[in-house]
Amino acid sequence: MAQYIPMLEFYSDGRIPLVCTMYASSESYFGVNLRLLCSPKDVSYTILPSMAYFEFVPFDDGLKSVEDDEVVENDKLVSLVDVKVGCYYEFVVTTFVGICRYNRAPQFKFICRRNVILSIDSDKTNKEDLHSSVSRAKKILENQNHLLLEYSSCTDTSTVPGHYVLFWEIKSTSGCPAPRQLLHCCGGVT
Repeated sequence: MAQYIPMLEFYSDGRIPLVCTMYASSESYFGVNLRLLCSPKDVSYTILPSMAYFEFVPFDDGLKSVEDDEVVENDKLVSLVDVKVGCYYEFVVTTFVGICRYNRAPQFKFICRRNVILSIDSDKTNKEDLHSSVSRAKKILENQNHLLLEYSSCTDTSTVPGHYVLFWEIKSTSGCPAPRQLLHCCGGVT
């Protein structure tokens, strides 16, 4: 909108400050102007790295960039931490709401959080092992027409030795599971 600055200054006779608070597009905010009352020709923006994932295509020769129909190779992209002061770049934006620069968005499968464990004294149980045990118990319950909807866990050190406490939300059409069935889910007698 810089082309409108002279006209706005003319009609306001310089009595109304021209303020640009941010630089944004329909896809994302890019940065904010931290010096709101500076002259429009001196406006610069502080990038907001938490708004999207920003990458940059360097201009090779002054302001000459890659042609629109050329595919930008990954090795030509520069990450935010590698941008150099005084150089020119074109923004490449991947937003959190799904606008992605990739032709095929990468997929992932959640396995577990690293180093998140239940711990009593020297015993360490990671969440993956706990989930695996609960999944086995869930199958046992399903064979008895009970459905394990959700679970949570905590440690109880009020007794010696301490122990883990599991909270299960069970849905059933045939009443509560029998104590023997629950004991079987916990690896007890069959």
